[in-house]
Amino acid sequence: MPIGGIEEFLVWGIADFVGQYYSSLGLSVKIGDVIPEEVFSRAYNPLRRQYAGRFFLPVLAEVRKRKNAAAALGVTRLDLYEEGLNFIFGLGHAGLRAAIISTFRLRPEFCGESSDGELLLTRAIKEAMHELGHVFGLGHCPDERCVMHFSNSVIDTDIKSPFYCRSCRRKLEKNLGVSS
Repeated sequence: MPIGGIEEFLVWGIADFVGQYYSSLGLSVKIGDVIPEEVFSRAYNPLRRQYAGRFFLPVLAEVRKRKNAAAALGVTRLDLYEEGLNFIFGLGHAGLRAAIISTFRLRPEFCGESSDGELLLTRAIKEAMHELGHVFGLGHCPDERCVMHFSNSVIDTDIKSPFYCRSCRRKLEKNLGVSS
């Protein structure tokens, strides 16, 4: 679900990649209506000039329930954080079956590089796959190439692939009740 003024090419690109991957697990992807950023105004922390990621999840979970979906993923350009962390690229919650990703710090311009839509989309796909992994019960993986490896920086995101390693894929199939 797009949140606010997120670029359409990102939403469609993420939906396409995730849809192709998860179709082998029996799930399909639908793009929901845009959720206005104003819905999350109480998540804003003026001292940090960031939004608390946890406030997005109940809203996304409610939409998921209304749509009778297996999961909900929000995509925003807002800068997210969680207590004890300077920032987060995303957040996923298995109990709520909801996740949020932020493109704010994934943008090459944030690191002083030239704008690059393809690189931004690649990073956003990896974070979407990562947070959906959490939604479907996966933890962090020690394999730095696995999409479930923790990203402490955008460099970590660039190193990993957009796919689950063999071990995480098996766990995902088990959690989703897919026979291999």
